[in-house]
Order: sequence, then structure tokens, then C-alpha cells
Amino acid sequence: MALDNRRLADLTGHDAFIARHNGPRADDVEHMLHTLGLDSIDALIEKTVPSGIRLQQELGLDAPRSEAEALDYLKRLARQNKVFKTYIGQGYHSTHLPAVIQRNVLENPGWYTAYTPYQPEIAQGRLEGLLNFQQMVMDLTGMELANASLLDEATAAAEAMALCKRANKRSKSDAFFIANDILPQTLDVVRTRAHYFGFELIIAPASELARHDVFGALLQYPGESGQVHDLAPLLAAASEKGIMTCVAADIMSLVLLKEPGRMGADIVVGNTQRFGVPMGYGGPHAAFFATTDKLKRSIPGRIIGVSKDSRGAPALRMAMQTREQHIRREKATSNICTAQALLANIAGFYAVYHGAEGLRTIASRIHRLTTLLAEGLARKGVRLVHDSWFDTLRLTGIDAGKVHGRAMTHEINLRYFDGGDIGVSLDETTTAADLAVLFDVLIGEEHDLSIAALDEAIIAQDISGIPSDCLRESDFLTHPTFRRYRSETEMLRYLKRLENKDLSLTHAMIPLGSCTMKLNATSEMIPITWPEFANVHPFAPQEQVAGYKQMIGELAAFLVEITGYEHISMQPNSGAQGEYAGLVAIRRYQAAQGEGHRDICLIPSSAHGTNPASAAMAQMKVVVVECDKNGNIDIDDLRTKAEQHSENLSAIMLTYPSTHGVFEEAIREACDIVHAHGGQVYIDGANMNAQVGLARPGDFGGDVSHLNLHKTFCIPHGGGGPGMGPIGVKSHLAPFVSNHVVTPIDGVRPECGAVSAAAFGSASILPISWAYIKMMGARGLREATELAILNANYIAQRLDGHYPVLYKGINGTVAHECIIDIRPLKTTSGISEEDIAKRLMDYGFHAPTMSFPVPGTLMIEPTESESRYEIDRFCDAMIGIREEIARVESGEWPAEDNPLVNAPHTMADLMDDAWSRPYTRETGAFPSAAAKAAKYWPSVNRVDNVFGDRQVICSCPSIDDYRD
Repeated sequence: MALDNRRLADLTGHDAFIARHNGPRADDVEHMLHTLGLDSIDALIEKTVPSGIRLQQELGLDAPRSEAEALDYLKRLARQNKVFKTYIGQGYHSTHLPAVIQRNVLENPGWYTAYTPYQPEIAQGRLEGLLNFQQMVMDLTGMELANASLLDEATAAAEAMALCKRANKRSKSDAFFIANDILPQTLDVVRTRAHYFGFELIIAPASELARHDVFGALLQYPGESGQVHDLAPLLAAASEKGIMTCVAADIMSLVLLKEPGRMGADIVVGNTQRFGVPMGYGGPHAAFFATTDKLKRSIPGRIIGVSKDSRGAPALRMAMQTREQHIRREKATSNICTAQALLANIAGFYAVYHGAEGLRTIASRIHRLTTLLAEGLARKGVRLVHDSWFDTLRLTGIDAGKVHGRAMTHEINLRYFDGGDIGVSLDETTTAADLAVLFDVLIGEEHDLSIAALDEAIIAQDISGIPSDCLRESDFLTHPTFRRYRSETEMLRYLKRLENKDLSLTHAMIPLGSCTMKLNATSEMIPITWPEFANVHPFAPQEQVAGYKQMIGELAAFLVEITGYEHISMQPNSGAQGEYAGLVAIRRYQAAQGEGHRDICLIPSSAHGTNPASAAMAQMKVVVVECDKNGNIDIDDLRTKAEQHSENLSAIMLTYPSTHGVFEEAIREACDIVHAHGGQVYIDGANMNAQVGLARPGDFGGDVSHLNLHKTFCIPHGGGGPGMGPIGVKSHLAPFVSNHVVTPIDGVRPECGAVSAAAFGSASILPISWAYIKMMGARGLREATELAILNANYIAQRLDGHYPVLYKGINGTVAHECIIDIRPLKTTSGISEEDIAKRLMDYGFHAPTMSFPVPGTLMIEPTESESRYEIDRFCDAMIGIREEIARVESGEWPAEDNPLVNAPHTMADLMDDAWSRPYTRETGAFPSAAAKAAKYWPSVNRVDNVFGDRQVICSCPSIDDYRD
């Protein structure tokens, strides 16, 4: 008997993943449609998505593949990568990720599916991990303050330059000094940023710093070819001249080298990759950024601080963060909106796992092996360019061709400089046996060197590559947290204790509007720790990364088809970075057309704060376009301002569906207006989850969009990072996207500088999005979008009688998210959106997005991955909260003493003998049947933000505080 195609697909399992990714079952869909008064999904989409932009055919993607098939294919791609023993260095090193951290953090959805800790009461675990990271960085750099990570070292250096300019009140110069031994990828990114800030770069030997009139300087420590020299005299001379100084430091070297803070640096940046984080062909890795205390109000990124909760117990929170863009918008000095929280936690746990003694052992072994290599080579007549080193040697006067041939035979990667010099960087994975092979490669197998004899010689002669005036003298990691967890049992329990304090997708839906907290399927996550993806150096020879190139090329092709653009740049490693990269591409294109004077960027008043901040960083002038009472762009105002600025109009930044969660009918008209006046259209990809398979921004007028792969395409948020923000562009912009000085990209103009440290951003997490698209196929992606829209409209319908739904489309529907208005309730009861957010914790939920895009509101996005059961549980919680508010409105519960203003409720509350509240303990802690059945306990009461702002403490508190 013949089987039809549908039945055959069922038998092969090709559709199974779609059903696992999408939450609602067929009967759930029918029930939700009935609630909406509709008879089909098609009817909902017709009411919601404007007909003028809807796709009339399925996306041209392969049919969905099963999880087994997708992983098998991906494994075959991975095997095409050649994982050689790598001594390239240049800011990236092989490392050992402790297995207890790999299994219990990196591969644990309790850690990687959590959201940014904006609600600290349900994020104390990752906040403590990030505080550990800050303490580790402060100790090793010798600085007074550190943030909770940045995207990569090159981005951190660019942020340091910007900080120097805005903080230096003594210098009027617009010039910035960069030592000529800086890492090349760092210089590439800083050069891009400097161009649009209008800064002049002076690149010269570090010794010449004091000769120049500059506002700031960037020095590398050790230098990119390994030299270690005392920076203290240079930093002192710079300070005397009113020059602010930044030091880009190798984190492992600081275990043995004198701290830059002790030498007089104002800012220290770097990368913590070699603290247990795989190279991953470039990322993700947590950069660090440390400063003096006087600069704490200007530091970019997030800072975790110690405050107290409403019971007076210690509690952690985000003390400061560069979400200043929401307040300052086009006056913002940075567009940073993400960090590398998951990777910062891993690096911090690596330090907790090893402690100071363990790190000294690792760093000393690296240096000892490097010294053995240097001594052996010197004995055989090989000349070293520098007479000092930590882990890197630069060799000169050597036959690079012969060395390269022997290196390839032994499957070894070295660094080859222009001019014939060779670089060798050792790391914690290097052994004495590896050293013997390196001697064979570098000087030929006929040598008679003995590792044991060399070791005896360097001990007897006290040979070291570190100058005596550069040796570290101070202790570090003295806090009890870094001394306590030595056995794996203790470390495991510590990680589990922290995990238990945090709410993640393993507990409940996280209904944050515009943040798209959907399923991060296990099958998508598995490949990121495969050695063939994890252990590849970002600057490995191209012939060794065929698997990466094919996977990235296929993912780019998928995204081209999904977006309607013609080229994808994979470099930006966050959404905000993608915004910046897209605007820079527009500015480069217009300059090439002789229209570099175009610098006006139109931005709707409802836009996410990173939009005007990104425009300012691209040296654009922001002109705000008003929105009408329904939240749509005011087309008449847009037309007026486009005409007014026609000669200088560069671009418009639109979010679609709008930031208010509505498909605006006039999107094509808006694009046409801007194009008619010579401008380009940037469409923010934050809400792409409402478009995939239904509409394509490249079709209805977009010239460029960034895509949040950590939203729509399933890369997990990781508690506040990692992310990827590649940009799709039309063909005319393709030559103007970001290139890379170390890894040139075909088809991109060579003068187009980088925006990220690695050519393909955080490449090791790209298999997640590849697998998602491959397993969903065209139909699965479309169905996911349809269900995201259905779930959002179902929530809007269920809540509409209890809370006003602020914005709807012309047919009464919302897109993939909805906004409920809390302001009328605050007027009648005094209950705020924050009170509701905290009360939701008692019901076992994370809050929706608070007060964005409209103050006093909650923006809710359920995503397609949530089941009707979970959505109903959330709606029941919100309705229950509304009934509680009614009891406050009626006077039954005092406005100053009720379950909402006292939320969240903890075990400490229930154990309090002095309970005197006008409601029962059960009402406080177990407000629903679902909460009784599976209670999630916040670990602290409501955190005191005012106290934390007044007393900014950003280092680890005493262990006694935790015990008490």
C-alpha cells in the first residue's frame, strides 16, 4: 500500500521537532482561536499582517530535518575543521574548561536560559557569579572597580577610548595614542570607532607617548609579540601631561605580572577567554573593563553591586548599567545593551575552582615552559626579538618556509609575521612533550636538546622572561569564595546553590516583550561543545576551517531567504553591535557615492534607546519622528521631516512590527518616503519573530536589518549574554559591511574596518541558529510565527477585561506581543507596574518588560514555544493579581501593606513569628494552586534600590554576610 507524503514525513520524524518547538497542540489552537472568535490561523494572520507585505509563497528552504539528521549533518561539517595544536596566541589561547563547570553551567539550561537580571530577587545566583567575576578582575588588574563584562577585548578598548574622551577634562585634544604593539584586531575595531567619533589616531612605539598631545592612550601588556616592559614610567609621564591611559592586559599574565592599576593606569581592559572558555573560532568570550573609583559613573556596561532587601539582608542587584541610552538617547556615549554574562560566570567560576594557588601554578607552568623554549632556541642560535616574555616569543632570522612545512606535518599552527618572523604563544594546555615537538618544528629534528637539562639550567641560573620590576608582589583572590570550593563535591554544590536561586525557562515562561524568550532546544545546544567547533582558533588558516565556513555560509543563505536581503554580515556579536554596523555600512556607502554629508537619522519617538545611541556613535544627528495616539509612526510628521532634511537625510531606523507590538499598515509608505529623499531604511530586527515566513523586511523597503539570533533564532540569552546580531543588507550595501584585518572577508572593501574582534563574531554559537532553521524548515518557521502571534492575541483577549490593552492594529489584533496599561490602576490603588512585577514572583513567574516603550506599562511576549497550559497559568496569575488590586482599591487591604507592595514573599517571611500583615501567610506565598504544586522561592525580599544607589559596593561581601 502506498503512503502519502504527509504520512511518510511522519514516519521519518521530519516533523517531530516542529511539534516539540511549538507549544500549543491542535486542540489548544482551536480553543484559542475560538476565544478570539476566529475559525483559522489564516483568518488571524489576515487581520494582523498587512496584505501588502505578506509573502504569497513558502520560504525557499529545505524541508524540515529530524534532530538526528541535523546533528549528523552538522557533525560531518564539524569534522571538516582541522583542530591543530595552536600556538598562534594573538589574544586567544587553548584552555581547559573544568568538567564540573562545563556540565553544570555551560551545558545547563538552568544557567543558559535565564534572562538579564533586571529582577534581582529571582537572579541572586548569577548576580553572585558576576560579582565573583568583578572581584576577580579587580584583584588581577589592581583596579578599584570592574564591570560585569563586555563583548570582546577590541570592543572594550574602543569603549575605553570613548570613556577617556568624555572623562578627561584636562585635555582639549581630539587625538588618541595607540602603541604600535597593540593586537591588530583591537586596532581594527578602535580605528572604526575613532573614525565616526572624529578622533585622530596616533600609532607609535609606547616609549613615544609623552611626546604627543592626546586625550588618551592605549597600551598592550604584554605587547602583541610578547614583550614585557614596565609601564609605570610611561603612565606617570602621561598622567603628568593630562593624558588618560588604558592598558589592554592579558588576564593570565597578571597572575605573575605587576598589576596595571599599581602602575598608574586609569582603565584596564582585556579578555577572560583563557579562563576556561573555549576559543570557539572567536567567541563568545567575556571581555573585562576595570577603572578607578572616580570613573564609576562613566563606566560602560553593567556593574553588579551589593545592596540589602526589605528585611535588611544582603542582596545583589545591577547597581549601574549603560542603559543610559533609554534616558539620554542620542546624547548617549555608548549603545551597549548586552554583556557576556554566561561566559563571565564561567570565567569567574574558573577562578573559584582554581583559586589563587591554582592560577599561580597554571601561569607559572606556562611561563616556565616558555622560558625553556626560549633558552633552548637561544642555544641553537635562534634569535629572539625581545629579551622578556610571559608566554609569547617572537623569533627572527629563521627560515619561515621550512618551519611552516614541518609545522604542517606535525599539525601545528604558529603565527607568521610579515617579513619572516615567527610567533609562538604557549598556554595552559601545553606540556613538556609539546615542547619537544616544538623544538623539532622550529629547529629541525636533528637537535640534541634535552628538556630536563634545560630545566636544570634555568633553575640553576634563575632565568626568567619577566623583568624584576614587572613581577607581581601583591596577593589576589583572597576572598573566602575563591578559597573554599576545592573538592569537586563542594564546587558542584556551590554551582547548584547558585542555580537554585535563579528563575529561568526551566521553571516558567519569561514573558518579556521584545526579548523573545523561547525554547533553546537541547539538540541545538549540543554542538557548541564539540571540539571541532569549540577548539578552533579564530585566526586558524582558512584551509583548516572548511566546516565552519560551510556552516556559516549555509546559515547566511538561510537568513538571506528569510529576510529578503541579498547579503549577511556575521560579524556583529550583539544586537546593539548590529545596529551600529548597519548604520556604519550606510554611512560608508553614502560617502562612496559622494554623499558623505548625509548625517540625519530619523527615529520614531517609541524606539528602543539603543537606536538613537547607535546613530550618535555613527556620527549622525537624530531627528525624532512623532507617533500617533495608536502608537504608529505619524506619516505626516515623517513626510514633513524627510522633506525638511532632504539634502542631508541619511537613514531612518524603524522597528517592525512596531515597538508597540503592532504591524503598522503604512510601513511601505514610510520606506518610500525616506527613499524618495535619498535616505536608507534601517529596520530593527528585534521583532523578527513576528515576521519569519510571513513577511520579509528586504521586500517591503528595508536596506539593512540586524537580526537578534539570541531572540528569533534560538541562541539562549545566558543570563544577559551571549548574543549575535548579524546584519542583512541589500546588494548595494554589501561591499560596505565590516571587513577584518586578520581574516579578510570576500566581497567587502578592504578599507571597511571591523566592529568586532573576530571576523564572524561569536561563531561557536552559530550552530544553534543553523540547527533551529534546519530542523524547522520553511513550514515550521512560518507556523512558529503564526503561533507566536496567536499566543499574544490570546493573552491580550484574556487580559483585556482586566487590564487595558494599550495598542492594537486596525483590525483589533496585536502582533507577537501586547502592552497592558497599569497607569489607571496606579491612580486608583497606588499599585505600580513594579509591584505587579514583584508579585508575579510569588506566582512563579518572571515579570514582563516594565515601562517600555511606555512608562507605567507591562509589555508581554509569550513566544510560540509556550503551551496553552503555561499561557493560561500566566493569565490566571495576572487576573488573580488584578483581583488583589481590587481589594486594595476597596480599602480591604491598606495601600501600604498588602501582598503586592510586600512582594515577593520568601521563606523568611513565613518563618517570622511577628507576622502581622492583613492577609495570611498562605495568601502571601501560595497565591495559586500552581504555586502550591510547584513553588519557586525567591531567595531575597524586595531589593532596596535606593540604598544600593547611595552605597555603591561592587566587590564580594564577607562570606559571613552570606552565612548570616
